[in-house]
Amino acid sequence: MHILLVADGRSPITLRWLDNLRELGLTFSLVSTFPCPPPPDSAHFAVLPVAFSGLTGGQAVSSAGAGGGKAATSARRRWVAGLRRILLPLRYRLAPLSLPRSARRYRQALAAIQPDVVHALRIPFEGILALATPQDLPLAVSIWGNDLTLHAPATPQMSRWTRAVLQRADGLHADAARDLRLARAWGFAQERPSLLIPTSGGIDLQRMQKGLQPLPGELEARIPPHQWMVINPRGVRAYTCTAAFFQSIPLVLQHHPHTVFVCPAMQGEQEAEKWKRRLNLDERVVLLPSLPQTQLWGLFARSAVSVSVTTHDGTPNTLLEAMACGSFPVAGDLESLREWITPGVNGLLVEGHKADSIAAAVVQALSSPQLLQQAAEFHRRLIAERAEVQQMRLRLKEFYDRVVQRVKA
Repeated sequence: MHILLVADGRSPITLRWLDNLRELGLTFSLVSTFPCPPPPDSAHFAVLPVAFSGLTGGQAVSSAGAGGGKAATSARRRWVAGLRRILLPLRYRLAPLSLPRSARRYRQALAAIQPDVVHALRIPFEGILALATPQDLPLAVSIWGNDLTLHAPATPQMSRWTRAVLQRADGLHADAARDLRLARAWGFAQERPSLLIPTSGGIDLQRMQKGLQPLPGELEARIPPHQWMVINPRGVRAYTCTAAFFQSIPLVLQHHPHTVFVCPAMQGEQEAEKWKRRLNLDERVVLLPSLPQTQLWGLFARSAVSVSVTTHDGTPNTLLEAMACGSFPVAGDLESLREWITPGVNGLLVEGHKADSIAAAVVQALSSPQLLQQAAEFHRRLIAERAEVQQMRLRLKEFYDRVVQRVKA
């Protein structure tokens, strides 16, 4: 079976999905909506920017040039990150201008690739692009945690596109039962194949245990000795409760003054830097660059608490990875997260925009080593039962088979 992924080829989720296809022995190709290097072993590869995704730059397909080129790309990324809240609404409105040309190029790519199944790894804007897939070619679509709660209702056009994608999809993958329920209200037919597994395809517990790596010396030197470590792995996004998180830190330090807060992917982010200055947060708040997965796992294993507070989410991969590494989750009180977290048993759920709610949960966790230990043991069983990658891959292969059979029937 030949699977064509339509996805952001830079994304760790896409890279792990490609690993799943390799492990299943499936032939795969990639149409990436952002510039990226071609994945090893892919049968075909193409870059097809959609909805002005080329504005964000990304890693070039060809080898990088001189250092000045890398610096320019980095500066463009910082500029785009600073305009995130402006650019997203603009993409909603400007995307129609790019889609006809992108759809023509996509159909040309399909004619060359000739896959058995097309799989769009999210609705905006990969699933919308995949609407150009011929009806006789099976189309599977994945829902990410904010596709239906944040993006779909953002504009009338986004609502129409979302409904069209879900009405067209021959099969649907989601990482939360909530999203499968919502998808039916948006037009996905009840009788069509569906799959409920983590967004990345599962958690490889064995790989994580063997792959934990320390931070490089220059980053480790920035982390002061401490009694407790708290990590916020979500970076700064349109739907993260960044202000409330930073405002909660002085409240936590009143009770646990020897706590350090580490924040991957927040170094250089204007909002994070602003809050650190405004609240006079010293070396106990460490803003780190984006980290390789293995180093992030190493931080999870060292962190007593992982804070992941958002207004929109499915089942974040960082949540499952933190659990698997023994870190206690504090997250927003969302329906999708209640599928994984039982408050007071294996985590705590909070009011996302209230700093005192976040602080109270972190203080409660740090004040109860027994709760932390209880949750770590609970998570080992939970991940093994509901997210272990080998089991998930078998379910994925069965899902693709059912999608193909549905179209052929």
